[in-house]
Amino acid sequence: MEHCNKLLYGGMLSLSALAGCTEPVTEKPLNIVYIMTDDHTAQMMSCYDKRYMETPNLDRIANDGVRFTNSFVANSLSGPSRACMITGKHSCENKFYDNSTCVFDASQQTFPKLLQKAGYQTALIGKWHLESLPTGFTY
Repeated sequence: MEHCNKLLYGGMLSLSALAGCTEPVTEKPLNIVYIMTDDHTAQMMSCYDKRYMETPNLDRIANDGVRFTNSFVANSLSGPSRACMITGKHSCENKFYDNSTCVFDASQQTFPKLLQKAGYQTALIGKWHLESLPTGFTY
């Protein structure tokens, strides 16, 4: 009987701890700002290399966010590199090989489309350079 009482009291104590947990936890989604520049080497940002120029605004963004210090491009051409970054696939998989003969297949899964599915609003500002209409962007 004493064992049953301990279980009963333990269960009641455990349930009382949940009494304040009636409201669902709503976390504010993170703000994501993805900046991609064209033909831009890391040495031209002072947060990576201070020898050539000072870029205080880019440095501030880099210091408050994430910097990639050991990353490489899968394709060094503008359009194919963008297609790789937006799809997460190599050029042989996303079928965007060069800047002159390819048109991006917008039916592919992309990072902006995944963000939209997660409830984010997305925007594209500037150069698209994939020879198709941008998809996956709210604005």
